[in-house]
Amino acid sequence: MLDKLFGFAKGLREVNAGQDVVRTGRIVSSRSKWGLAIVLFVLVYMIDQGSKWLVEHAMTLGQRIEVIPGVFRWFYILNPGAAFSFGEGHTWVFTVIQAVAAVIVVTALMRARSLWWVVSLACLLGGILGNLTDRLFRAPGFAIGHVVDFISVGNFAIFNIADSAICLAMAAIIIMTVAGLKLDGTFEKSASTSEEK
Repeated sequence: MLDKLFGFAKGLREVNAGQDVVRTGRIVSSRSKWGLAIVLFVLVYMIDQGSKWLVEHAMTLGQRIEVIPGVFRWFYILNPGAAFSFGEGHTWVFTVIQAVAAVIVVTALMRARSLWWVVSLACLLGGILGNLTDRLFRAPGFAIGHVVDFISVGNFAIFNIADSAICLAMAAIIIMTVAGLKLDGTFEKSASTSEEK
């Protein structure tokens, strides 16, 4: 079922590779891939940084604005930890982790041919670099900067647009991995398929 989900745009195609039949999902050309990736990356990054700029200039630190009382609010804080305020007190560690993660994502993006992998990786990169920018260039100093968080839902941790992009992209990546959709756009052969042969 999941493999059909990721192949729905053009339908799953079957490509003969020797005696094997390789199923593929939506595959994009190299030019289309980079065009799409750049647009999505820039979009996520600019929305994240733009929203943080607006919060910094329209609100005071610690201020809360109830949008839906008890459910949704704007709450401006500075987070020295990881996503959702985890790991406070180890800011430089998360700076290094995010820098390494960005390199890994770019490397994966270079190999990707699947439309859905490209979309997910581009959004993931935008989120990672959005928060990494805060780490590098915001107070209290280079590589130990605090991230601007401002979205508060119920009693859940406070987060930002970059955190949301990262979580949604990771959820999509997990689903694609479970579905067997590889970076190159082909699906891994299921055990049942192998047994039939």
